[in-house]
Amino acid sequence: MLKSLETQLLESRWDDEVAKGMSESELLLYRSNILGADKRVTNYGGGNTSAKVMEADPLTGAQVEVLWVKGSGGDIGSIKMDGFATLYMDKLRALKGLYRGVAFEDEMVSYLPHCTFRLNPRAASIDTPLHAYVPRKHVDHVHADAIIAIAASDNSKELTQEIFGNRIGWLPWKRPGFELGLWLEKFCRENPEADGVVLESHGLFTWADTAKECYDQTIDVINVATRWLAERSAGVPAFGGAIHESLPAAARREVAARLMPAIRGFVSDNQHMVGHFNDSDAVLEFVNARDMEALAALGTSCPDHFLRTKIRPLVVPFDPAQNNILAVLSELPDQVAAYREAYAAYYARCKHDDSPALRDPNAVVYLVPGVGMITFAKDKATARISGEFYVNAINVMRGASAVSTYQGLPEQEAFDIEYWLLEEAKLQRMPKPKSLAGRVALVTGGAGGIGAATAERFLAEGACVVLADINEDSLASTQERLSERFGADVVRSVVMNVTREEAVAAAFAEASVEFGGVDILVSNAGIASSAPIEETSLALWNKNMDILSTGYFLVSRAAFKLMRVQDMGGAVVFVASKNGLAASPNAAAYCTAKASEIHLARCLALEGAEAGIRVNVVNPDAVLRGSKIWEGDWLEQRAGTYGTDKDGLEEMYRQRSLLKRSVLPEDIAEACYFFAADASSKSTGNIINVDAGNVQAFTR
Repeated sequence: MLKSLETQLLESRWDDEVAKGMSESELLLYRSNILGADKRVTNYGGGNTSAKVMEADPLTGAQVEVLWVKGSGGDIGSIKMDGFATLYMDKLRALKGLYRGVAFEDEMVSYLPHCTFRLNPRAASIDTPLHAYVPRKHVDHVHADAIIAIAASDNSKELTQEIFGNRIGWLPWKRPGFELGLWLEKFCRENPEADGVVLESHGLFTWADTAKECYDQTIDVINVATRWLAERSAGVPAFGGAIHESLPAAARREVAARLMPAIRGFVSDNQHMVGHFNDSDAVLEFVNARDMEALAALGTSCPDHFLRTKIRPLVVPFDPAQNNILAVLSELPDQVAAYREAYAAYYARCKHDDSPALRDPNAVVYLVPGVGMITFAKDKATARISGEFYVNAINVMRGASAVSTYQGLPEQEAFDIEYWLLEEAKLQRMPKPKSLAGRVALVTGGAGGIGAATAERFLAEGACVVLADINEDSLASTQERLSERFGADVVRSVVMNVTREEAVAAAFAEASVEFGGVDILVSNAGIASSAPIEETSLALWNKNMDILSTGYFLVSRAAFKLMRVQDMGGAVVFVASKNGLAASPNAAAYCTAKASEIHLARCLALEGAEAGIRVNVVNPDAVLRGSKIWEGDWLEQRAGTYGTDKDGLEEMYRQRSLLKRSVLPEDIAEACYFFAADASSKSTGNIINVDAGNVQAFTR
């Protein structure tokens, strides 16, 4: 085992002082949150909790029994009060009279809204009957790895009896629903002294008459199983022992950076997918093991696991001792195609007349010996969570294979969960994806006014963003601000000097490891200088050219290389300047470098068209607010050139424009968004001037 027994055992998070004075529903929320705070107790979105509470009926004022239970799609670790469904218990009991048997149990879900208490809009989940019919006030259902390791063993009933005696019962596999709720009720009636039950291949139910007692029961049962597993598996090599050695951490990320864009290109036919890389100790122990491929082929056991990870992963034939990355990349297309064919055959074998259509046949999980695990999904959070679920599955396989024989769910049962009509209905209710969902953008100068505003605009439309900037402090503060608003999953930063080849290459490699690749490049890094030509030093000239011309070349070249590997097209947006089209006094170096940018974009538009890579230009003018280049000498120099002071410069620029309006970073961000989005999918080699109107910069 990777951890000592002491570190595996759960500690109680219950604090009597915190819980003091809470109502029954508040205690349910408290219990739920502290259970869900530990992924060893249950995975994200998995498991559910409930309490039967006496409430005043809103119509009669009489006290009635109400079931509070986690609503559909919630997560007990982060749930709030409005995440619970509330239902009249007398009406839930009345549903038994309407039940027509297992063949019709799905129809019972449609009756649940009729049981709603206080018109609560939170939809009740399919697990509601499992909680309603247990004749105890408080019920926990969790997917603890230690419990599922027992539940997924081929002799799980015998192991449950050996570990717990009569304290915890056992029920055979049954898909969650109304029938399983009746099974649980029957078990409780027949075993009134039992504290819970293990569900084969699924998880644990525990119950009690108070919230604290129920919480303590759940933690203790998991710890009993954990202690037993640790003692029984002591000295047993995990997964048959290691046959590969892990590469060093930096080398693992290098391999992942090569693999992920290639895989991403293959799996993004229907929608852009986002990747996640995990090389934790638990993952490396598994991918390096002798029995890894055989265990992976068996698939996962717990329904929550394979709903997130598909029935089984794809094992990438990388040999860390040989570092055969080129051979792996050349074989990858055939491997991905073979997985798709196998998945389609699985669908054909198991489908019913009313099954939903075949979904995306690509793997979600990719296991790479010596390197780690890669997961792909429609967004970063889902990709990360899918990886976390497979880590849960790894932990289950470790425990089960050490004390018994691990077994996944039978194929037909797995299919019936994956293509369950109720699950399909839930998917159909999902909101329409935002316009940049699944896209990954890299923004240079990302800590400045225009760069940060552009990143914010992209994030608002569902993109993931890598902020690249040379200013480390500003970069950190910008990332923190955007992460607070949009979530830490979707924002990354990298310190990058656009004039250094190795720094640019490293930034794109980082984007590949963090998100799987890059779809959008906004080349925005910049400086500005002002001096008469006779006072322009060679160093100043070269500095402008290095950053504004060579820097744009290096970043674009790296983007083109990566986008060609992905073979998904792409969008490159240069933030140039009005000065690239219109001459300006005392700014020859700056204007010439900006003109170079614009012509480079034209050339790249020609080269990228056959690969679907669009290259366009946004030309700002006089964006003073939030812009880093206006914080230093440039502001003073331009004010001197036009015979005004710093305070009057913005007004001078506003009055100079045709529209008499100031240009803000958000205005440039909107133009960048247009060129990044599908709305401009038929535009390349174009220029948008965002300058409030300057006749000298008209492009025609």
